Amino acid sequence: MFKITILDRYILKNYLTTFVFVVVIIITVILVIDYTEKNEDFLTKNVPLKEIFISYYLNFIPYLVNILAPLLVFIATVFVTARLASRTEIIAILSSGTSFLRILRPYLLGSLIISIITFYMYGWVIPRASRIRHGFENVYVRGQYFFDKRNVHIKVAPQSYVYMESYNNTINCGYQFTIETIDSGRVVDKLSASRILWVPDKQKWRIEFWKKHSFDGKKEIETRGEVLDTAINLSPKDFETQHMLYEQMTIDELNAHVALLLERGAEGVEPYKIEKYTRITYPFSIIILTIIGVIVSSRKSREGVGLQIALGFALAFLYIIFMIIGQSISKDGSIDPLITAWVPNIIFSFIGLIMYFRVPK
Repeated sequence: MFKITILDRYILKNYLTTFVFVVVIIITVILVIDYTEKNEDFLTKNVPLKEIFISYYLNFIPYLVNILAPLLVFIATVFVTARLASRTEIIAILSSGTSFLRILRPYLLGSLIISIITFYMYGWVIPRASRIRHGFENVYVRGQYFFDKRNVHIKVAPQSYVYMESYNNTINCGYQFTIETIDSGRVVDKLSASRILWVPDKQKWRIEFWKKHSFDGKKEIETRGEVLDTAINLSPKDFETQHMLYEQMTIDELNAHVALLLERGAEGVEPYKIEKYTRITYPFSIIILTIIGVIVSSRKSREGVGLQIALGFALAFLYIIFMIIGQSISKDGSIDPLITAWVPNIIFSFIGLIMYFRVPK
């Protein structure tokens, strides 16, 4: 356990306060632009200002801060370190016998604090806020979603398959419903109905005017009925809008949803895996970009620190581009999302390491 010195407190205080300042400035600019773009929708639909502020922007701000955290941290790091370098403070610290690695310690502590907060927010807090924000947008910006797919096939159990000709998500009702149990390529039983309706109080499906065919070798047994309440591994959420659904899930919910999609053999599991692995690797980018930011802006030269800072920003944007490209490649399933999530961190860790050995100490 290391002792926090006056130097640590001095750099850490400057680092964190500058980060907060950068967050306030950048987020304010983005919010003004966003409000300008959506103002017409708000006025057209007579959205109360209280609703706009509480349901939308209070839930949008944490999302923005978190998603921009690596870049905002980098900007704060560059500003703080460049100011120290311009005042010859870094040279004075190094001249006193303090190593460059020792100067990095308060930066690493600050970035670790931000990384832990980011991981917690990204994993559990922001997804819940995103549900409220997306719900607001669905009502006032994008408009109500209508499920319009036809001839829907869903695997609900290892040997059970559901078919619906159509589904009305406004009343949670499916039409021309069929559920089949298939064992070793042979239909064991088949239940069909004119419609199936979700019953919220019972959290079950109500199958109306149904008939069931059971097969035992060459023997077929048919039963009929008017109403049957049953539990199926299916819910109305499966027919809601999938727009940015992965943003609205906590890490635990992402794990459960990925497992469900894999069990069903469904397509489109990659975006959820990408989101899961990104949330795990994202905090590391804050630490990596902090180190790179210190290295590129700590050297004082007669020409100023403009070139080093420009190089640092180029590396930061290149890092973000690597992340975006990796996510795009993973979406088609050609590369494991776990690999593409870690590759930018690994590459830029090596770049930071090379830059560290080349910086004057």
